Amino acid sequence: MREVFVCQEGDIADGAGKVVADNGVEIGLFRIGSQYVAWRNHCPHSGGPVCQGKVMKRVEERLDDNKLSLGIHYTDDGTLNIVCPWHGYEFDIKTGRHAGLDKLKLSGFQVRQRDGAVYVVVPG
Repeated sequence: MREVFVCQEGDIADGAGKVVADNGVEIGLFRIGSQYVAWRNHCPHSGGPVCQGKVMKRVEERLDDNKLSLGIHYTDDGTLNIVCPWHGYEFDIKTGRHAGLDKLKLSGFQVRQRDGAVYVVVPG
């Protein structure tokens, strides 16, 4: 395992990301507050560049007592999703999990912060 320098702390805005390449593998690094998460830029649905998608609040559909739709809205619970630009699949930016299909999850990398810099740990 080795560390790949990605950026200085604070170079990425809160709720935003940056994609870097290392030995043919694209990695998306995202900042949530003072924490960082890193995902492989490969959607498990069809292989799209998921980390280049939009970061947005989680979308929910509200239902009435009869289970009829009241429309969709964006949650205010702090959950941010990455939306794959190919087919719109949404993944929780913190956990990498798809909201509706537990078997779909992004492949992640360990992130290390040291001396004001952010590194991603990659195999090899």
